[in-house]
Amino acid sequence: MRAITFDSPGGPDVMSLSEIDTPTPREGEVLIKVGHAGVNRPDVVQRRGLYPPPPGASPLLGLEVSGQIAGLGKGVSQWVPGQKVCALVPGGGYAEYVRVDARHCLPVPEGVSMVEAAAIPETLFTVWHNVFERGMAGERETILIHGGTSGIGTTAIQLCKAFGMTVIVTCGSEEKCAAAKKIGADHAIDYKSQDFVEAVKEITGGAGVQLVLDMVAGDYVARNLKCLAESGRHVTIAIQGGAKAEINMGVVMTKRLTLTGSTLRPRSDEFKALLADEIAANALPLVEDGSYRPVMDETFALADAADAHARMEAGDHIGKIVLAVD
Repeated sequence: MRAITFDSPGGPDVMSLSEIDTPTPREGEVLIKVGHAGVNRPDVVQRRGLYPPPPGASPLLGLEVSGQIAGLGKGVSQWVPGQKVCALVPGGGYAEYVRVDARHCLPVPEGVSMVEAAAIPETLFTVWHNVFERGMAGERETILIHGGTSGIGTTAIQLCKAFGMTVIVTCGSEEKCAAAKKIGADHAIDYKSQDFVEAVKEITGGAGVQLVLDMVAGDYVARNLKCLAESGRHVTIAIQGGAKAEINMGVVMTKRLTLTGSTLRPRSDEFKALLADEIAANALPLVEDGSYRPVMDETFALADAADAHARMEAGDHIGKIVLAVD
């Protein structure tokens, strides 16, 4: 099969289209003929040599796909060959075929294109777990989302609005702020021209937000804590601004704050299966009724994966970047 590989870490140009063996599904797995694969920030970090795949995972890039069931491993009965699915995979998505735990697949809802379906799993799993499970987001609460026009940001905006929340986002330009508001954000702050701490204070009348979804970490953490209301929750899902933060623990104690975070890829197959069940029951209906649809940026051919990574690293995209594999 055709797949994107690289021999050593580096820039986008280290990736190339290669011919490698097609995987065989093991017990409890399905083989998917990949039509499209989502491009995500962890792919870029792995290509740079800073995010190795977990033990047992494919060394190939790609954490989410859409396509058709092409083969069934022993014991799999919930899917049939030819069925359209999208799936969260621990690696291997940038290829014509990928094997994955059958429990990590979701059916493609009616009215959703296969290119859109490839943009759903990674962000939907991440947002559902971190905002609604770890962050305990609730109706009529206010959330601050950094990176409002990223794949995660655009997903979080729509899901939070669907559950009756007020959404504040930060973006890197007025154009992106306008795009975020069009997607559904109630307020958008251009962090390059405004102090988001002061902006949040003004928007909330000094009350602060109940939840922060943070992808930056580093020196943002102390600033985020200033944005939180009493008993607020701070959830970190990426460390683009640095892994270390200096914070005032007195603020954490007096405001009774909760600091948490997670990474999805290394979690157990059992955890991801339970999360998939939660999403199928609670979030997938929002896709079906149109309350949530992935915001699409640009689609590249598999052979042009380097261009897709270059676009992501440039930071100009709004929503999801996808590779057309089939």
